[in-house]
Amino acid sequence: MLDIVLTGLNHTTAPVSLRERLAFTSDESAEAIETLKQDPSISEVMLFSTCNRVEVLMTARNGEEALNAVKLYISRTKAASIEDFEPHLYTYYGHKAVRHIFRVASGLDSMVMGEPQILGQIKEAFRITVKKKASGVVLNRLFHRTFHVAKRVRTETGIGDSAVSISYAAIELAKKIFGDLEHRKVLLVGAGEMAELAVEHLIRNKVGDIFVANRTFERGLELATRFSGQALRFEEIPSALETVDIIISSTGAPQVVIGRDMVKQAVRHRRNRSLFFIDIAVPRDIDPDINKLPNCYVYDIDDLKGVIDENMENRMKEAVKAERIIDEAVVFFGRWLEGLSVVPTIVDLREKISAMARMELDKTLSSSLKHLPEKDSLALSRMMDALINKILHDPILFLKTKSSHRDEAAGLSLARQLFNLDETE
Repeated sequence: MLDIVLTGLNHTTAPVSLRERLAFTSDESAEAIETLKQDPSISEVMLFSTCNRVEVLMTARNGEEALNAVKLYISRTKAASIEDFEPHLYTYYGHKAVRHIFRVASGLDSMVMGEPQILGQIKEAFRITVKKKASGVVLNRLFHRTFHVAKRVRTETGIGDSAVSISYAAIELAKKIFGDLEHRKVLLVGAGEMAELAVEHLIRNKVGDIFVANRTFERGLELATRFSGQALRFEEIPSALETVDIIISSTGAPQVVIGRDMVKQAVRHRRNRSLFFIDIAVPRDIDPDINKLPNCYVYDIDDLKGVIDENMENRMKEAVKAERIIDEAVVFFGRWLEGLSVVPTIVDLREKISAMARMELDKTLSSSLKHLPEKDSLALSRMMDALINKILHDPILFLKTKSSHRDEAAGLSLARQLFNLDETE
């Protein structure tokens, strides 16, 4: 019987420095899957890596051996001793592993509860697994159910109604400053995931012109084109500050991107028009001293927490409903998984009875009934199939039916002995 095993670390168990060190790119994930699926202790495997988590999900006949294989692989490829990351790992087996996957896909285990982006990331990770032919009956079924559960959580609860993402909070804060955002000009500095989410919120609020400045111009052009905006080179930021109303910055730069002196020059040409900065980068992109300039307002991630907290209580209430949906799904998946253990016995039983019946029918049709027309022979064959199904109905029902009063393993063993299914040539 295969066991489902999941091990990993996330934002609650490991600091960002360790998560960064152990993170896998898409190419690295594909390579890891290719290598791990060759390990004799692992039957199926998927690796899932984001900025907030690294997780490996497997089916294995020996969970401990599979876990050791994963730890050794991470240690070797990431040049990290097992002692460095093992204390930060969590490991789940069976139903607990299934529950964890359902919760992650539904946004209940995210840094910001209810964010939908995680589902798309899981789908991409599973796509890589399928492409590498590293999934089988169990993982294929598990992720079919995972995506169904996540959809139910989204449609049957309000966990995503009162958005609490950093990008959403940034736009809500801008609305409080300006009243509304219609026709306001926006400059995005950086073209990563945070910027994309911010653009989506901005468009819903009917902003005016959108400009995108990114160190890699091609990436900025790609984002700007997708949302009917205009790409700028990084060198054009100072002049853009003279005309835009809102700046949202989310680069990965190690130092300040927009400094006080740069903004001071732009303020002289703005004729007292407010300039609103939202810094959602870590480390910060925007010099906080800009706040001291006239009509300039700078907000960073810490400032956004107040907006987020307003909606978090509602999400917590909806999460209770989501957990009920997940509890139900775990039970049904568990029943399906337990049913897999009887499948080989049912297949063997049907094959043996069918083979015996077919041999006797063929013997009869080739001797005493060889004069029968073909249509009559086919009728006898159909009657034989129907009789086999009726004979096997009760034994198969017995094997499939779970009972708290019966030892399932003993029941399988008895069936195999009664019908001599393990006979050797």
